[in-house]
Amino acid sequence: MTVVQHYRVSEAAEILGVSDDTVRRWIDAGRVPSTEVDGFKVVAGPDLARTAAGLVADLDRERSRAGSVSARNRLPGIVTDVLRDTVMAQVDLICGPYRVVSLMSREAADELGLEVGVRAYASVKSTNVIVERP
Repeated sequence: MTVVQHYRVSEAAEILGVSDDTVRRWIDAGRVPSTEVDGFKVVAGPDLARTAAGLVADLDRERSRAGSVSARNRLPGIVTDVLRDTVMAQVDLICGPYRVVSLMSREAADELGLEVGVRAYASVKSTNVIVERP
């Protein structure tokens, strides 16, 4: 059984590259599904992954903080897809307005517990993308 990870509004905002208020407005408008846990609104990982993937093609992404991100930064994001074969894995992340794809060993993806909806960081340097868990 897979445990679904949930994200607070501030965490979802960081992953999506928007403000906390924007995420709250999207929740109120029904654009982002949410539930309450201990009196706080939270977003399920798979729901956040779908929202992040939808932002890639959305014109609103131009209003995000993407312009302040250097290619050498660790980019906070959420896993939107993991394709595994017997040896390799392709991991897709949405980091703010960016889609980042990393190829790694299946063993590494398994050890990191990379699944749709899991928070991760993409460390980008030159042509290599390194995926880390927070």
